[in-house]
Amino acid sequence: MSTSVYDTYVSPLSTRYASTEMKFNFSDRKKFTTWRNLWTLLAQAEQELGLDITDQQLKELRDNVDNLDFRAAAEEEKLTRHDIMAHVHTYAACCPTAAPIIHLGATSCDIGDNADLIVIRDAFDILLPKLAGCVKTLSEFADKHKHLATLGFTHFQPAQLTTVGKRACLWLQDLILCEKNISRVRADLKFRGIKGTTGTQASFLQLFNGDYDKVRELDNRVTRLAGFPTSYSVTGQTYPRIVDAEVVSSLSILGAAVHKMCTDLRLLAGMNEIGEPFEPTQIGSSAMAYKQNPMRSERVCSIARYLMNLVNNPLSTASVQWLERTLDDSANRRLCLSEAFLAADSIMLTLQNILEGLSVFPKVISRNIEKVLPFMATENIIIAMVKVGGDRQVCHEKIRVLSLEAASTVRLEGKDNDLLDRIVKDPYFAPILDQLPHLLDPSTFVGCAPDQVKYFLKEEVQPVVNKYISKIRTTATKLDI
Repeated sequence: MSTSVYDTYVSPLSTRYASTEMKFNFSDRKKFTTWRNLWTLLAQAEQELGLDITDQQLKELRDNVDNLDFRAAAEEEKLTRHDIMAHVHTYAACCPTAAPIIHLGATSCDIGDNADLIVIRDAFDILLPKLAGCVKTLSEFADKHKHLATLGFTHFQPAQLTTVGKRACLWLQDLILCEKNISRVRADLKFRGIKGTTGTQASFLQLFNGDYDKVRELDNRVTRLAGFPTSYSVTGQTYPRIVDAEVVSSLSILGAAVHKMCTDLRLLAGMNEIGEPFEPTQIGSSAMAYKQNPMRSERVCSIARYLMNLVNNPLSTASVQWLERTLDDSANRRLCLSEAFLAADSIMLTLQNILEGLSVFPKVISRNIEKVLPFMATENIIIAMVKVGGDRQVCHEKIRVLSLEAASTVRLEGKDNDLLDRIVKDPYFAPILDQLPHLLDPSTFVGCAPDQVKYFLKEEVQPVVNKYISKIRTTATKLDI
């Protein structure tokens, strides 16, 4: 019976969420052509250092890098139970002249681990410009709304006013820290190098008749040819698995930052102060036709939560690598490394789409401020009364009593906050009634927020954007699903 994609499990990260370029980066084609490129680079370096490898053999290897027979390799792996050797055999089948020198002196990790490091490096190079794109779009949002006063919240209770732009800078600060962390991990990546079965390079020392300088040069040449400046000086059979933990940890931290941001957006959407994109044909609920749920932000939180929890896998794997190596890392790494990057890529794509269509509703924001601003203005009112000769303690008591009466009206009767009406009607406050409009102007409650936004964007955000400006996509980000 023939089977289609609908008859078997496929990861939703592949079918629904991740980008084409990130999916290709973790594809079998990318992996196996990278293996073949590494076999070719190894043979090239070995020839340059004096081993008996001909130009014809090298040409044959290069000409057949993309000549993959996936079916034959799969059948070969069934027989050998060894993925690297299955591909040695299938590569040899299409390179009969070069067959004798494929994988010469190497162990599986000289190919597999180095290929993994190339894929991880390339995955970072795909992800970082997308993160920078989100930073750029969010910074433009922050700048646009840096003066728009809004309720601040602590404990999810109304607190001192801030601005919409300043709140966006809190999200930006997290993203900037994530970029710094991820770019450092990317920069710290090294090639495993050509180290042999247990990291001693014994097979290569034998190939070069005991000439350790040539062994070192072989390691350095293949490292440079693969695009890495350096390799790990010492390894066991694998590169240090703690590197995987650091890689996934940097992505998990990004997941936490974006989860926090999108949780905030969901809360603000519930208050009708901010709305994510909602398309004309989009349906919010199968039953409640009026609903406009923040499904994109919910998706980001859902995938980010998965990403945040992946970090325990490489941590556990690193902790149980016995002595020079044990193979219980293999299957776990196949799952964890790819899905961590696919998940990070997915949330960046969705976040960019959200930010490009984020709407702000100033009138709702203003109405929400009006509900609590009278309470926040009481300190200003007390100070104003003292300036015209009032007694601070007497004023404080009057404000306290009127505030409790107004709060009771709001909570027990469901009415609007009428504290200002009570103050206006109390003869005690007559000396400052003409000052009330200024004392209640929301823009006077936001402190240095607009200037903080201005300088933060200039001094910390723009340099990050500039690093990736040529790689940030300029077309709108559309989601298929």
